[in-house]
Amino acid sequence: MSAAQENQVMTLKDWEKMWQRGTTGFHQTNVYRLLEVNIDKVVAGRSGVRFFFPLCGKAVDMKWLADSGHSVVGVEISEKAIREFFEESKMSYSEEPVPSVPGAKVFRVRRNESTMKSVSLYQCDIYRFSSSLEGQFGAIWDRGAFVAINPKDRENYAALLVSLMAPDCRYLLDTLIYNPERYSSPPFFVPDEQVRSLFGSTCDIEPLQEEDALTEDFKSWGMDFLIEKVQLLVRKSS
Repeated sequence: MSAAQENQVMTLKDWEKMWQRGTTGFHQTNVYRLLEVNIDKVVAGRSGVRFFFPLCGKAVDMKWLADSGHSVVGVEISEKAIREFFEESKMSYSEEPVPSVPGAKVFRVRRNESTMKSVSLYQCDIYRFSSSLEGQFGAIWDRGAFVAINPKDRENYAALLVSLMAPDCRYLLDTLIYNPERYSSPPFFVPDEQVRSLFGSTCDIEPLQEEDALTEDFKSWGMDFLIEKVQLLVRKSS
């Protein structure tokens, strides 16, 4: 972990304010290309895969997967983001409290004869989510989540994600490599060795792709290089 970033903290209120203000440059209006390119490795010939989206925002990737016959469960602190996802996806939805998690709500697409999509988005702190709510998952797409959580929370986050992985789960993890001395806010720098230390005992880790992601926006933040990496984590057989 970078000394320049290890004590950086974003509160849940900070993230909610970003959604309220619309300062969400991390949101993409198209299906994320690195998911599209690697989807076959994640699905691995399976149909109707249950996908988990940590810190899902209003990612259009969720609609794309639901349209492809998969089911989606996401967790997001911003109620505004969740409502906008359903409205922008033109999906009618219901909302209800989650009795076992005080203050939490779950928003579900209304399923009928014309809409058989399965999308359930939980509005709560991700650390209050557990497999007792939705069981385990056959796939995880982690873009913008691991790099957004506070660096001091990574051990708890990794333990949660592993607990949500079914034995056949395939976890696609997107991380960023840059000089953390030049930039100290999210998206945070995640070194490969930390991914190995957090997940290596329970998962086989396969590097899939890496590419130069430095844009003018990132340069304006002070970055002089930025590498985006995608890795596939698969539970080790016991």
